[in-house]
Amino acid sequence: MTDYPLEPDAEEMRAIAGRAVDFVVGFISSLPDAPHVDLDALDDALARVRSDAPEMGTAFEELIAQVALGARKAFNPAGPGYMAFIPGGGLFTAAVADFLSLSVNRFVNLWNAAPVFAAMEADVIRWLCGMFDYPEHARGILTSGGSMSNLSAIVTARAAKLGEEFADGCIYVTEQTHASVAKAAGIAGFPLRALRKVPVSDELRMVPEALQRLVKEDRDAGRKPFLVVASAGTTNTGAIDPLATVADISETHGLWLHADAAYGGFFALTERGRARLAGIDRADSITLDPHKTLFLPYGTGVLLVRDGEKLRQAHRAKGDYLQDLSPEGDIPNFTDYSPELSRDFRGLRVWLPLNLHGIEAFRTALNEKLDLTRLLYEALKREPGFDVPWEPELTVVPFRYVPKSGDADAFNRRLLERINASQRIFLSSTLLNGAFWLRACIVSHRTHRDRVEEAVTIITDAARALDAS
Repeated sequence: MTDYPLEPDAEEMRAIAGRAVDFVVGFISSLPDAPHVDLDALDDALARVRSDAPEMGTAFEELIAQVALGARKAFNPAGPGYMAFIPGGGLFTAAVADFLSLSVNRFVNLWNAAPVFAAMEADVIRWLCGMFDYPEHARGILTSGGSMSNLSAIVTARAAKLGEEFADGCIYVTEQTHASVAKAAGIAGFPLRALRKVPVSDELRMVPEALQRLVKEDRDAGRKPFLVVASAGTTNTGAIDPLATVADISETHGLWLHADAAYGGFFALTERGRARLAGIDRADSITLDPHKTLFLPYGTGVLLVRDGEKLRQAHRAKGDYLQDLSPEGDIPNFTDYSPELSRDFRGLRVWLPLNLHGIEAFRTALNEKLDLTRLLYEALKREPGFDVPWEPELTVVPFRYVPKSGDADAFNRRLLERINASQRIFLSSTLLNGAFWLRACIVSHRTHRDRVEEAVTIITDAARALDAS
C-alpha cells in the first residue's frame, strides 16, 4: 500500500486487475447457459447497490460482487440467444483496448497531444471511408453511437445547404426511419413540421417517386428542401431504401443525402451486403455503429462525410487557450470535426480488434449472420400458421402467428412472453402497419447455427401449444 490511496502500487494493481479479469472470463464463459433477461427480485438488488456516497473505501471484492449483480440483473445482449432489438455483442478484445486506452489516458482530439494514437484513429476513419469508396478528402469522427452521428450529420447538412437561415428547411424521412433522426432534428433546431414523411412500399422501403413529388411540392410552396435520410437497414425489418435511385433524386434537386447505415453498413464487407447497399457510396454522409455489426462494445459510433471540409466547417470552434497546439497536417484535429473536445480514445477499441483479428474474421462472422437469418426465415416460412412476409435483406426476421381464432395481436403478445420465458432465446416486438409483430435479429458474434435451430423449435412449439390451449 502506498501513502497515496488513489495510486495503488504494482502489486495492488495486479491484484485488482487480476480479479477483474477472473470475473470477466467467468462471465463470458457462462454466457451460453445464462438467462437472457433476469429482473427477478429487482428491488432487493437495487437496495444492495444504492447508498449514500461512501466516506471511506470499500474492499474491491465487495465492489466486484456488486458489478456482478448489475451484470446479472439486466437484459443480456452479450449472450448467444439474445435476438431482441439489435444486439451489441461486446468483443473481449475491444474491452482490452478500452482498458489500455483508459489506463494510459491520452488526449487524441488534438493530434499533437498524442500523435501516434491520433494517427491510429485517423487510420480507422480512413479504412472505413475506403469501405464506401469515399475520396481522399473525406473525413469522419468516432462518436458514442448512431444517435450522435445522425445529429452531426444533420448539423453538417444544415450548414452546407442552408447556412444560418434554416427555419423553412425540410428533411425527408419515412415512417421506418430511426427515431434518433427526429430527435436529432429537434436538437438541431428544426420544428416537427420540418420532418416530411415519404410513403413506403409494401416492402417498407422509401418510394422514390413519392420523394420526388414531395420535394417539388415543398419547393413550390416556398419551403427549403435540403436533406434526405435514407435507411440502409431499418431497425424494424432490416429494409434498405433504394439508395441509388434516392441518390439520383438528391443530385437532381441539390439535396444532401445521408445514409443511416448504423445497423446495415458493415455488411458492405460481404459480397451480398455490398450488392444490397448499392448506391451508398454516393451518399454525402454515412452513419455506422461498430457496436452493432462490428460486434464492439456500446458507445462506438461513426460518422463519415464525403467532403471532409463541410464536416469541419459545421463543427469548428476556436479557443485562445488552445493556441499552443499545432494546426492539423496529415493527421486531423478531430475536435474540429466533432461537437466534442475532451473525450475518450475510442479509436483503439476499433483499431486493436481489426488489427488483431483481421478484416476476414469480421467478414466471415457477418456472412454467418446472413446465413443464419436465411435459415430462420425459411424454417418459419415452411411452418403452417406463420406469417413471414418480408424476405430478409440483412438479419432481421419479423413474423407473427395467425391463430385459429381470437385476436391475433393478443395471441402474438402471449406468444412473445412464452418464447422469452424459455430463457434460451430472447426476442422483441414492433408495430408494422398497425399490427403487432415479433422480430428476431441475428447479430451477435456468439450466435451460431445450434442456437438458431433451437430458436426455431422454441418458437414453433410455443405457437402450437398456445394455439391448442
